[in-house]
Amino acid sequence: MMLGVRTQPSPRRRYDATAYRCARVVLADYSTSFSAGTRLLDARTRAYVESIYALVRIADEIVDTFAAQGPASPGQSRDQLEALRTETEAALERGWSTNVIVHAFVLTAARVGITRAETDPFFASMAMDLDVRDHDRASYERYVYGSAEVVGLMCLRAFLTAGRPAGAAALEPDDDALTGARALGAAFQKVNFLRDLGDDAGRLGRDYFPAAHGGVLDHGALLEILDEIEEDLALARDALAALPPRPRAAVTVTLELYTELFDTLSAMTPEEIRATRVRVPDVRKALVAGRAMSRSWLADHRD
Repeated sequence: MMLGVRTQPSPRRRYDATAYRCARVVLADYSTSFSAGTRLLDARTRAYVESIYALVRIADEIVDTFAAQGPASPGQSRDQLEALRTETEAALERGWSTNVIVHAFVLTAARVGITRAETDPFFASMAMDLDVRDHDRASYERYVYGSAEVVGLMCLRAFLTAGRPAGAAALEPDDDALTGARALGAAFQKVNFLRDLGDDAGRLGRDYFPAAHGGVLDHGALLEILDEIEEDLALARDALAALPPRPRAAVTVTLELYTELFDTLSAMTPEEIRATRVRVPDVRKALVAGRAMSRSWLADHRD
């Protein structure tokens, strides 16, 4: 190659790279806690996780932002969600999409082993948001599985590619890793349900927790929910050892940030939780992340 002459990527590689950059923007704009953890991943694994999050986020926007007091009618939101599901399914078969977020996702799916076993329950849960306002225990567990636990499973498949040669066959996770990934997704979702308790009931007209009525929980019900989340967090923490080093550090950071949120919520009354959306201040977030990274590094280098 002549000095000073830059080779241009092929049109397909350029499109792939553009799709992944778009997914990164979505994550950066919508989740500071999750985004903080992904910065510890290698570039390829980070792109995979960002593409998973981006598709999930777009589906959320259809059923939350546009369906609830937004510019779209419930019927239009249903049509848009169905269109996204149909395009994702078709793109998983053909390997590409003109929707750049779907395109980034299907590239990742092909490389890490995501199939409709994960996407079908996810879209089923998103559809529930357009129909179900009050959950019983069975629909709540079904919703959490599809909206959160399968997202944890998809991210796990991405994490298991870390440090492996590009194009290598995807690793199959063991039972402990699967349990931890599901618990991690469930814990994050349930913490977010508590953080958004008032908004979900007031703006969206939804009660996710079976014991909630109009966003109101009694003290006993809150304690049961907190115990459930604590168990999920413990299962997720126990499974960290199943991850490669860099994903383990990334998940540790995100897990500790959500534990910080959980600890804050645990000290609040049901009325306070309903009235206030808890967040971790940026300075505190940096301290928690730094402590988590140090602990992860020490664990990896312990004799």
